[in-house]
Amino acid sequence: MRHYARAVTDDAPGPDDRTPDGDPSSDPAAGAPVTQEYGVTIPPADESSVPGWVIRSIALFWIGFLAVAVAGHLWSRLQGLTLLLLISMFLALAIEPGVNRLARRGWRRGSATASIMFGFLLITAVFVGAIGTLVGTQLVDLLQNSEDYITDTVDRVNDLFGTELDPQEIVDEFNDPDGRVQQFIDAQQDRAIGLSLQALNGLLAFFSILLFTYYLVADGPRLRRAICSRLRPDRQRQVLAAWELAINKTGGYLYSRLLLALLSAFFHWIVFQAAAIQAPIPLALWVGLVSQFLPVVGTYIAGVLPVLITFLDSPVKAAIVLGFIIVYQQVENYFFAPRITARTMELHPAVAFGAALAGFALLGAAGAVLALPAAAMMQAIIGGWGQRHEVIENQLTEMRLPGRAPPAGDAP
Repeated sequence: MRHYARAVTDDAPGPDDRTPDGDPSSDPAAGAPVTQEYGVTIPPADESSVPGWVIRSIALFWIGFLAVAVAGHLWSRLQGLTLLLLISMFLALAIEPGVNRLARRGWRRGSATASIMFGFLLITAVFVGAIGTLVGTQLVDLLQNSEDYITDTVDRVNDLFGTELDPQEIVDEFNDPDGRVQQFIDAQQDRAIGLSLQALNGLLAFFSILLFTYYLVADGPRLRRAICSRLRPDRQRQVLAAWELAINKTGGYLYSRLLLALLSAFFHWIVFQAAAIQAPIPLALWVGLVSQFLPVVGTYIAGVLPVLITFLDSPVKAAIVLGFIIVYQQVENYFFAPRITARTMELHPAVAFGAALAGFALLGAAGAVLALPAAAMMQAIIGGWGQRHEVIENQLTEMRLPGRAPPAGDAP
């Protein structure tokens, strides 16, 4: 007599349907559930188990998600430091040719780097001090003689456009403690603390850039040896060639910009001096430097300050200054710049414009400045990579100027 009960289903096998080991089974083709003793039913494995690739896919998804989240968090925290390092690398590449020349003459790299950076700081301090003094003087004069400036401006507007504005009403509105002008000035005073903190952060970033730049230049050979020690000899030659190319292109960019800035400052100084404009030398230096080191829009930003300062004295002189800035920009683009950049950093205007926009979108104004030497370096690397072949003759590849006869032997 058996001492256990059997679970019986409609499809359960009988005593004669046992497998050779004595256990009941179901028909594999029918896919019926397997019934064991003690009333326990186990479903087939293909209906309950999860494929291994699903588990691996889920694990990879979450690992990738966490990696992207961590990378985004780190980038948000280190974005400022990354920008400082990029600026420092640009400055290091720019001043290294001068340091190398001094080092070949017997200078220690640390002393040569410090001397060049000190000269850079001295020139920057003189320039910023001159512009700051000029702007501060103009602001003080504007506030002290605001009534006279308002009256003269309103009279000129009435003469030009035939209006009948009352200068005294505008002066009263300007001096009214509850007026919109004074409310705007009071609102800006509340931002003094925020502006002071921003200035302090900017000063800290400036000295951080100087420190990084000094070590990148002074220990440049040691850094390159440390990098090349991890590479094969053929890779070392490629890395050093790319590094030398970056130094030449960045140094060429700085040299060409400084030369164009000096030319611009010289010609603008002549015009400002002839027009008897206040502080012609600082204004000329401002126009020259800003117009060259801010791509695309630098000329127009640089022209705002001299035009505004001149307009307070004479609108006619302001129109002369504005006209000269526009004319000189065209002369520079078509005469000076091609001859200078052809020997230092030749970059197509469309490439320069696109690089400046991309750099500004990524890193702001600093990215727009750094984008030009980076684009020139990439253009040189790409141009030297691979093989060049002779171009077949075709009307789509002709580069003759209009009206010039084709060379002998060319197809009509």
